Amino acid sequence: MLSILGFSMIAVFMYLIMSKRLSALVAIMLVPIIFGVIGGFFTELGPMMQEGVEGIASTAIMILFAILYFGIMIDSGLFDPLISKILKIVKGDPLKIVVGTAILSMTVALDGDGTTTYIITVSALLPLYKRLGMNKIILATVAMLSMGVMNMTPWGGASAMAMASLNLDASELFLPMIPVMGFGLIWVLAVAFILGKGERKRLGVVEIQHDHTNSEANSELAATTVSHDYRRPKLVWFNFILTIVLMASLIIDFMSLTILFMIAFAIALLVNYPDLKDQQDRIAVHSKNALAVVSIVIAAGIFTGIMSGTKMIDAMAITLVSFIPESFGPFLPVIVAYASAPFTFFMSNNAFYFGVLPIIAQAADAYGISAAEIGRASLIGQPIHVLSPLVAAAHLLIGLVGTDFGDLQRFAVKWALGTVTVMTIAAIILGVI
Repeated sequence: MLSILGFSMIAVFMYLIMSKRLSALVAIMLVPIIFGVIGGFFTELGPMMQEGVEGIASTAIMILFAILYFGIMIDSGLFDPLISKILKIVKGDPLKIVVGTAILSMTVALDGDGTTTYIITVSALLPLYKRLGMNKIILATVAMLSMGVMNMTPWGGASAMAMASLNLDASELFLPMIPVMGFGLIWVLAVAFILGKGERKRLGVVEIQHDHTNSEANSELAATTVSHDYRRPKLVWFNFILTIVLMASLIIDFMSLTILFMIAFAIALLVNYPDLKDQQDRIAVHSKNALAVVSIVIAAGIFTGIMSGTKMIDAMAITLVSFIPESFGPFLPVIVAYASAPFTFFMSNNAFYFGVLPIIAQAADAYGISAAEIGRASLIGQPIHVLSPLVAAAHLLIGLVGTDFGDLQRFAVKWALGTVTVMTIAAIILGVI
């Protein structure tokens, strides 16, 4: 009975989200409460929900301060020298331009926000693509491939949801994935080289005036990102060193990621914007993105709390295990790595990570496979997810580049599948899954 109730709840939850009858934020809180009442757990729901929310509070706080930190870095102009350098180096060589597109989009995507990544990358490089007559779909494809890998960071969304739904912390889920992401980024650079070489063969190397193109690109960039009043060019080296120290600290794992981002954000905000009014303005600018992600993670505590507290998740796992052939058990992580691609393409990350992933993790436990391993595998399909029409940032990219969604998907999907395959192989070799 609990199994039927659980699967019914997941089906209703996914239907409401995918049909846009309810927002994910509302559905993830109200649907489990309703089914909990139907299951006769009315008086026990309060403690279950409280426990669920408390379990993911640290993750939500970490995500909040990570978004604010990288927002400050972008506002202060940390990436401006990189943009200028790339524009200066690539000049009129299509090969260098496409590789430069990959490097720039990877760097900016550190903040985990597809909207910011696409705006900065396209604004900086679209003038060059137009000037040389290069295929604009390549620009969109390379930016999406970069975002598909970088979206696996804890503050990017997917990892946060996986951590929340499986009650894991970043050291269990994300840190082992860093070298896997490294292989994914190498693949993206390889794809950029292949596509750039094709454009160079088609167009040749064109001599252009650097200053004019750079000015045009910087003008568009300034108009679409942040006012120059908030740029801090004299603090670029300080911000760079602070970010390097932060990244190194994350890898060393000597302190909670939550505390590290809180401290780094406080230092960055104080040094870059000592004036209280400027601090308030910068926080206000980035609070919208932060609230959208953090609120859904906190709300997920109700969902996971009720699923666990009522034992619905256990009953569903037992049912699911009964349908899995014994011989398939040891290969569940690899199956999940590939299955997460179509799952997250046809449904939102919310529906997959909160609706499907916990069930798979419970099923895998019967074969001695940890929830952390399944969680890591579930992130590998993100390069396909970013191509989904359900992703709002993808529509922004299409608008900025001026191409058709179908054309982009047909062009990019094979390269995105390549990213999934490379990262899956890397994860197996490295023992991550």
